[in-house]
Amino acid sequence: MARTLFFALHALALLGLYAAGLDSLFTWLLFLALLGTFALGLADLAQTEHSLRRNFPLFARARWVAEHLRPFVRQYLLESDMDGAPINRMFRSIVYQRAKGDLDTVPFGTRVDTDREGYEWIGHSIAALNLSDLDRSPRVRIGGPDCARPYDASILNISAMSFGALSANAVRALNKGASIGGFYQNTGEGGLSDYHRAYGGDLTWQIGTGYFGCRNPDGSFSPERFADTAALDAVRMIEVKLSQGAKPGHGGILPASKNDEVIARIRGVEPHTEVVSPSAHTAFDSPRGLLEFIARLRTLAGGKPVGFKLCVGRQSEFIAICKAMVETGIRPDFITVDGGEGGTGAAPLEYSNSVGMPLRDGLAFVVDCLIGYGLRDDIRVIASGKLITAFHLAKALALGADLCNSARGMMLALGCVQSLVCNTNRCPTGVTTQDPRLTRGLDVEDKGERVARYQHETVHALLDIVSSAGLRAPGEL
Repeated sequence: MARTLFFALHALALLGLYAAGLDSLFTWLLFLALLGTFALGLADLAQTEHSLRRNFPLFARARWVAEHLRPFVRQYLLESDMDGAPINRMFRSIVYQRAKGDLDTVPFGTRVDTDREGYEWIGHSIAALNLSDLDRSPRVRIGGPDCARPYDASILNISAMSFGALSANAVRALNKGASIGGFYQNTGEGGLSDYHRAYGGDLTWQIGTGYFGCRNPDGSFSPERFADTAALDAVRMIEVKLSQGAKPGHGGILPASKNDEVIARIRGVEPHTEVVSPSAHTAFDSPRGLLEFIARLRTLAGGKPVGFKLCVGRQSEFIAICKAMVETGIRPDFITVDGGEGGTGAAPLEYSNSVGMPLRDGLAFVVDCLIGYGLRDDIRVIASGKLITAFHLAKALALGADLCNSARGMMLALGCVQSLVCNTNRCPTGVTTQDPRLTRGLDVEDKGERVARYQHETVHALLDIVSSAGLRAPGEL
C-alpha cells in the first residue's frame, strides 16, 4: 500500500506539472526534484538488500539518516554530565579543562549519587598537610636487582598506543607532551616509529606477539634487531605484552591493503602483504620460558628495565609465573596490569565487554600474589585501564600500584571527542585515522602542550588528595 501510494502520487504530480507547462524556473526545479525522488524510489524498489526500502521507498531512508545522527544528537543534546560511555561527559570535560588550562572546578556540589551501591570515596585527615610539604614531581624507580640501568618514572604516563592505531601527528604530539612533562610514552606493539622519537620523549618499547621492529622474515624474534633498537637513548624500558584488557587472548591481522611502505618499514615486514599477530608468543611457551626471555631481553638491552603487561585471566597462570620467579630467581623489573575495561581502536564486542578481569580485581590479585611469594619489593606494578582523573590514580595506588598509565585520557587531551569511530578511519579530530585530510587538523605543537598540561594538572590534583589524606607521598596510599 505504501509504495503504491508513493509511486501514484509521484506520477500524478509529475504529469500535473508537465500538463500545466514548465514555463518557470520554479516549476522546472520542482519537476526535477520530484523526478529525482521518483528515481530514488525506483532504486529502492529494485534493490533486495533492505526490506524496509522495498516496502517504503524513499521514506525508509530516513531511518538510516536518523541512525547516523543518533550518536551526535545523544552526545550533544541529550546526554547529561553523568552519561556517556565508555567515558562520561564529566570526566571528558575535566580532561579538556586541564589540557587547555581552563577553570577546572565545579560549582554547587557533587552530581554523583553518594548513596548508590559502589560509590567510592577516600578518607581525608583532620591533620592534612600543606601541598608545599610534598614532592611536586614524584618519581618511582623501576629496576630490580638484575637491572643495571634503572629508570625513574613519573607517577602518570602514556599507555600503549601504536602508530597505525594512532595517526603520525597524534604520536608526535604525545611524544612532545612526554618530553615537556618528563613522563614516558609506551609505543604499543606496532613497532618503534620515527614519530615516537620526534621530540626525544622517554619511551617504553612494547614487544607483542608479532615482534614488530625486532622480527625475522618468518615472524620469529630477532635478537640482533632487538638489540639495535633497544640501544637507542630514548628507549628507557622494554615491555613484553602478554595480553591487553580490551581484547585479551585475541590476535590480529593487518590487511595487505593497510600495510603500506611506512607501516612495513616500522614493523619489519614486507609491504602490501597480510601480517598476522598470533594470539600467543612464539619465543616462549611457559612461565619459566617467559622469565628466561625477559632475562635475555635485559641482557640484549644493556641492563635496561624489562617487564611484562597482562590482563589477568586465569589466576592459576599468574600464580605459576610467581612460582617460576621464585624457582629461577629471575624477576621482571615491572608488571603492567591492564584492566578488562581498557580501550582499543577496534575489538570484537564480546572481548571488549566480557573477557578479562577488571582492573580493580586484577590489580589487587597481582599485588597480593607478589606479596605472598615475597616478590613485591623487587617488582614495580603499573596500573592501566580507564584511568582519567586524580581519584582514579589514587584508587589504583591504594590497591597497590606504584604508578599509572593512561591512554584514553591522553587521547582526550589530544582533542578526541569520543565520536566512537576509531575503527573506521574517519576520526574527525585526526587522532585515530591515517586519512591526511583529517590528520592535518591535529596541530602537533598545540596538542603536545595540552598533553603535558593535562598530565601535570592531574598529578597536581593527585598530590592535593594525598596531602588532604595527611600523607607525604602517593606511595603511602
